[in-house]
Amino acid sequence: MKKRKKKSGSRRGMQMVTLCISTMMVLVLLGFVVFSVLTSRNLSAWVKENLTVTVMLGDDVSVNEAKRLCRDLYHRPYARNIDYVSKEQALKEQTKAMGSDPSEFLGANPFVATLELQLKSDYANRDSLAWIAKELRKNAKVTDVAYQEDLMDNVNRNLSKVNIVLLIVALLLTFVSFSLINNTVRLSVYSRRFLIHTMKLVGASWGFIRRPFMKQGMLVGIIAGILAIGVLGGCVYALYTYEPNLMHIITWRELAITAGAVMLFGILLTAVCSWISVNKFLRMSAGDLYKI
Repeated sequence: MKKRKKKSGSRRGMQMVTLCISTMMVLVLLGFVVFSVLTSRNLSAWVKENLTVTVMLGDDVSVNEAKRLCRDLYHRPYARNIDYVSKEQALKEQTKAMGSDPSEFLGANPFVATLELQLKSDYANRDSLAWIAKELRKNAKVTDVAYQEDLMDNVNRNLSKVNIVLLIVALLLTFVSFSLINNTVRLSVYSRRFLIHTMKLVGASWGFIRRPFMKQGMLVGIIAGILAIGVLGGCVYALYTYEPNLMHIITWRELAITAGAVMLFGILLTAVCSWISVNKFLRMSAGDLYKI
């Protein structure tokens, strides 16, 4: 009798371990998708804010006038950062890039002073750029405004496609994860189907019978959620050690939301799957239990 109890306890323990591991693997995948969706917005903003609008100034514009224009632009709602590049600095940079001084064979400095304007992400789109460029060209000190319009459009288009793909993957993964966890929980409940029937025969209510299974399912969800958060945290730390600049895109807000979502998914999925599985066996008659 003791041997049978020990064997039954070890089998149940193995089922719990298997359920925790399989649930953890599913939650890790779900966590990666949630994390990718959240960070894609930061990536989109980061890419947009690093696109540069070049404002070319006239030859007669002095350094003080250029700096005054910079101060004026900083008060505009679309300006995130402005760098002043003098004619001399532009010549020095091009000489370094080309390996030769273009002013030596041209007889003069061919470059003009410019303002390198970086926009806030909300304004980094075709419509906003059109009226910003129009407004800048009205200034007598500005000779021209240049920006990579096609690049801006491509960035916006590609990031939108990535977000749509990630959302579709998230929906598919949620469905697949529910199916996998549901099957694993059902196998765990299946081994105790006759205990469920016995409790039903002695008059126990469905809610009373369901309660321990629901508690066990939620406990598995919590353990699997903690393990999944640990795995995801390790991956993020590995990314940080490989490329520290990624922390401009990955913030504590995204990490906290991902961890909360993983834990919530784990508890809800295992609780719902336990509820469905127990209800299935509660509806069966004794004859049906022997047939499955």
